[in-house]
Amino acid sequence: MTDRKDYFVTVIIPLYNEEESLVELYARLSDVLTGSVRRHELIFVDDGSTDGSLGTLRELRTRDRRVKIISFKRNFGKSAALQEAFRATRGDIVITLDADLQDDPKEIPGMIEKLDEGADLVSGWKMNRKDPITKTIPSKFFNFVTSIASGIKIHDFHCGRKAYRGEVVKRISVYGELHRFIPVLAAWEGFRVTEKPVKHYERQFGESKFGVSRFFNGLFDLMTVMFITRRATSPLHFFGRVALVFLAIGGGISLYFLIIWLMGEGLRVRPLMVGGLIMVVIAIQIGSFGLLAELFSSGRERTFSLREYELDD
Repeated sequence: MTDRKDYFVTVIIPLYNEEESLVELYARLSDVLTGSVRRHELIFVDDGSTDGSLGTLRELRTRDRRVKIISFKRNFGKSAALQEAFRATRGDIVITLDADLQDDPKEIPGMIEKLDEGADLVSGWKMNRKDPITKTIPSKFFNFVTSIASGIKIHDFHCGRKAYRGEVVKRISVYGELHRFIPVLAAWEGFRVTEKPVKHYERQFGESKFGVSRFFNGLFDLMTVMFITRRATSPLHFFGRVALVFLAIGGGISLYFLIIWLMGEGLRVRPLMVGGLIMVVIAIQIGSFGLLAELFSSGRERTFSLREYELDD
């Protein structure tokens, strides 16, 4: 087991308009890291802030060259900020946390200990969350659904406080708003995922940057993640099941009208008959999509195998 002081630790802090909290956050991080690890760096990702956040970060960098800055020209979102920082990180251990001071840097050594116990990714669990009920209730529902759908038994997928082994952040790719599902993406890659209860504090400055719409977007993102993780190696399994549902319903309706026609009852165009035929056509189209996706997936798998072969060689 590597001594914790021998780790090179990278702390990634994505931020958007958090000028008032940055100096205090830097001071807290420096105190914790200086006493627990020999080498570290702080990567602040300014996601298109319109306040003085970038200026404050530049002042911090003049005082400490371990402060690194990535600055976007406009707001691209947390996933883009994390992905860009993941590319730049050099750490054996990577820590992510938010810049709003609701995350306590003193939790970092404990999360590194969880990695030492054998985990590849440790996700924070805000057991006593200091947020309004308009955020906590939807979040509990989101976490419950994600846990059931993904099969990963953790309580807080969206917690910004996470600890990773360096190889994890180099293997996963986040875009759109998939940062909420990083534990799912990591587990799909074969990494060991666990969680650790962490303290959560009330926001001291500014206001939350996330609105209610993120929970609706999260449902679509969950569907995306479940497809690319559980069905990526066999898309026909996914599309085929959906096609069978439409085919069963549409075929049943069409069979009903066929039977009554054979029994001598005259047919006339009815909405239910048209609906049944439409469902059959949709089933054929979805099945065709599945076949095309299967062909694409098989080609991609050969590419993945070739990459692994070249790396092993």
